[in-house]
Amino acid sequence: MPLPFLTADRAFDASAEDVALPFDDHDSWRRPYRPGPWRVAAAAALLLLASFILFAGMIIAFAGGLPGAGACLALALAVIICALRMLRIGAWVSRHGVRRVGFFRTTTVPWNRATAVRTVQQPVKWLGFPRTVQGQALIVVRRGGDAVPPLLTDSNADFLTRGEAFDRAADTIEAWGDEYRQQ
Repeated sequence: MPLPFLTADRAFDASAEDVALPFDDHDSWRRPYRPGPWRVAAAAALLLLASFILFAGMIIAFAGGLPGAGACLALALAVIICALRMLRIGAWVSRHGVRRVGFFRTTTVPWNRATAVRTVQQPVKWLGFPRTVQGQALIVVRRGGDAVPPLLTDSNADFLTRGEAFDRAADTIEAWGDEYRQQ
């Protein structure tokens, strides 16, 4: 039963298939795919942990231990920030370039400094762990040969077991690169 309201990622009466988000404003940074289930599950688990820490802090505060309650509040805020940062990880595109957002570091490559955006077969990290598996990666080739970590891999938290979604996202980012590198 379809619900008669607009959602954040789909227009009213849009088809229910998994389509990439529309890009009306090409000047703002957008992620051309939805976060994957592994990434969302990890962030949800961290937020659940933060709620338990906040509940423990409330109990400690009512028991009279204000320094302990403050420590619990600080720890819960750190966990919430980590969960939100985890949801921001990924590849973002705009008219200005392509941006790889990591947990600690963000790298932006303007389109005029990129010579190619392409999908290659190479060893990739499985869910970001040190273990590598053979897979596909979307890479940006910069002028001057500077190495950039892969934008997307088919074994990261967004695309593990979602090969079609990886292909669609890689094609979308490659299309943005083809369009804006020529300008």
